[in-house]
Amino acid sequence: MTLLVATAIEGCAAANVPAQTGAPPAQAPAAGTVADGGRHSVNPADVRFITDMIAHHSQAVLIAGWAPSHGASPELQALTSRIVVGQRDDITTMDNWLRDNGQPVPSADTLHQRMAGMAHTMNMPGMLTPEQLTQLDQAHGPEFDHLFLTFMIKHHQGALTMVNQLFESQGGAQDETVFRLASNIQADQTAEIDRMQKLLGAMLLKSWQAQ
Repeated sequence: MTLLVATAIEGCAAANVPAQTGAPPAQAPAAGTVADGGRHSVNPADVRFITDMIAHHSQAVLIAGWAPSHGASPELQALTSRIVVGQRDDITTMDNWLRDNGQPVPSADTLHQRMAGMAHTMNMPGMLTPEQLTQLDQAHGPEFDHLFLTFMIKHHQGALTMVNQLFESQGGAQDETVFRLASNIQADQTAEIDRMQKLLGAMLLKSWQAQ
């Protein structure tokens, strides 16, 4: 597990179920105001959201990356490939935003702890626990598909909750980059939840018909 987590971190650096949705502001805000020294002022809610979402995305990239080696179906592998590419791109954007705004970027050790479920907090709903990660890592074939879809639906719902909390926070998402990122996460993960629900439903129907 440790090797898999470390590999996922390196990859990121290089680059029950109705979904909870929230309405973002009607229009994208203008870029943040400039503070002393020519730097953009940053809202603490934005920093917290970006920092937590890096860890949240990193865990998704980790477990989605297991699909080929765990005998996932072609349909699931197509979905997980999209998740890996899209969320790695988001991580790069979030790392750069933190650096550009003079904020600390989570270290590899911190990411390791958080994405492995060792620092599960209310700030990151939907994160898999260490026990769930082990259960998923030990599964193969249809069992992996079923567990992955079940866990990742909840994981995506957690990301939507984080986006909603950001939009509802005082002054949150007024930065243009943060607004665009959060809005894209909301749209992409809402669509992926719908796709995963359909895949899971088809699996359950097939299993029932085979009995």
